[in-house]
Amino acid sequence: MTETTTAIRPPRNQWWDVWDQFKTHKGALVGLTIFITILLGITIGPWLWDMAPTYVDLRARNKGFSMAHPLGTDQLGRDLLARMMAGGKVSLSVGLTAMALAVSLGTTIGVLAGYFKKLESPLMRLTDLFLALPLLPLLLLMVTLFREPLSQRFGPEGGIFLLIVTAIGATSWMQTARIVRGEVLAIKEREFVLAARSIGTPARRMVLRHILPNVMSPIMVSATLGIATAIITESALSFLGLGFPPDFPTWGRLLFDAVDQIQLYPMRVVLPGIAISLTVLSVNYIGDGLRDALDPRIRGR
Repeated sequence: MTETTTAIRPPRNQWWDVWDQFKTHKGALVGLTIFITILLGITIGPWLWDMAPTYVDLRARNKGFSMAHPLGTDQLGRDLLARMMAGGKVSLSVGLTAMALAVSLGTTIGVLAGYFKKLESPLMRLTDLFLALPLLPLLLLMVTLFREPLSQRFGPEGGIFLLIVTAIGATSWMQTARIVRGEVLAIKEREFVLAARSIGTPARRMVLRHILPNVMSPIMVSATLGIATAIITESALSFLGLGFPPDFPTWGRLLFDAVDQIQLYPMRVVLPGIAISLTVLSVNYIGDGLRDALDPRIRGR
């Protein structure tokens, strides 16, 4: 009598299921490809094209596309390709850092408000207060008040970077907080949380081991969408002349510098505008794909 032995396959990792569902979203794949291409361009590009973005060559002012300057030059003879790559690095750094700050703050407030009943009312009223504030005038006020002190303390580039990241992060956490609070309110009444509470699990371990891992899906989606919001906000501040100094390029700063000569040299506005649009659009599509892939009701189809 022969015994048939069936090899027991190890359990499939949940993230592989997420990736399988993510791959079915064609827009998300295209967005991921574009975003990775932009990241590679701004990180590896300066190694291949080593012209300094701040180098001024007055003899090469207002040049068009050429072998020496593939994207042309500006009114001071600075290479636009080098400035586009340097500006992308700054804009994405601002977007990623501000997103991390906003998501961390929103997650903390959302978890505390959802799990601890005594904290729910004051934290949610604080969230409603920030939602009621006009964000653009608030950002302009923060930049106007703290620009000079931070520039003197940390230098022009470091001070402005810290100011813009803090200003964007401090005014972008509210949606994440409300989403996380709603998820926590639902999860804390589930059986495994009640069982853990019945055996005396401390609140800190309950939040870190049981609550927080189960709300990572909306947090990740909110993070991807927060990058796009932060990039647009930074570009708007730079376009208004309240961002980084002129010799520290960002995509928004390139738009601000080129708007006076838009009729003579429209490509100077088109190029950073396309870069901002492609980045924001790709991140939004990635967020849509993650939202569908992380939803177990959709992932099982």
